[in-house]
Amino acid sequence: MDVLADTTERFLAATAPEHTATQAEMAALADEWGFPTIGPEAGAVLRLLARLTDADRVFEFGSGFGYSATWFLRGGADAVICTEFDEDEAERGVRFAADGGYADRVTFEVGDAMETIERYDGPFDVVLIDHQKRRYADAYRTVLPKVRTGGVIVADNITRGPIDFGDLVAHFEEGAPLPDREVDGETRGIGEYVGTVRSDDAVETAILPVGSGIAVSTKVV
Repeated sequence: MDVLADTTERFLAATAPEHTATQAEMAALADEWGFPTIGPEAGAVLRLLARLTDADRVFEFGSGFGYSATWFLRGGADAVICTEFDEDEAERGVRFAADGGYADRVTFEVGDAMETIERYDGPFDVVLIDHQKRRYADAYRTVLPKVRTGGVIVADNITRGPIDFGDLVAHFEEGAPLPDREVDGETRGIGEYVGTVRSDDAVETAILPVGSGIAVSTKVV
C-alpha cells in the first residue's frame, strides 16, 4: 500500500536537508548492507525536535551505527545514548563518531535496549524508539517516567517497514482486530504502540508520514 503519492515523496526527498559528509558515508554503507535508516526526510524532523526542545540528553532504543543520532546532534543535542544489540554495528558507529568529530557527544551501549534504559536515570529531552516493533509499547511505558514534561518520544516505522499497513488502517478505521502476535508480531506491535500513545493523557501525539512514518508524542504532564 502506497502511503504517499509518488510526487509527494519526490517533493519531500528533494527538499530534505543535505547529508553531511559523515552521513553520506553512513547512507552509502546502509545501502551496501541493505540496512534501513530513518532517512533525511524524517531526519529533518529529528533535528527540528532536538532544536525545539533545546535537547541536552537523547536516548535511542535501537541505533544501528548511529545514523539517527547524527540528526539529533545536528539539532544541537549535547549527548545521545545509542543502543545496539549487534556489536559490529555499534563498533562501526563508534568509528563513524570518531571520524565525524562527535565522539564526545555519543555513547554506544551494546546489548538489549530494554535492559540498558534501566541503568540510566532521566530526565531525557527526546527519545527515539526504533528497535523490535513488538516491544515498542513496552519501551514507551518504561521510558515515559524518565522523559521530562515538554520532552518528546518518537517512534519509527509507523506506516512502512516490516509491517502490514493495510491491517493498521483497517484496525484504526474500522475496528478490525490486529494480527495475532504469532502471525505478525511486528504489525501488532506497531498497532499496540499507536493505540497506547493515543489513549495516554500524559502525551499528545501526531503521526507524520515522512520516511517510514513517525509518531511524535509530546509529554504534557
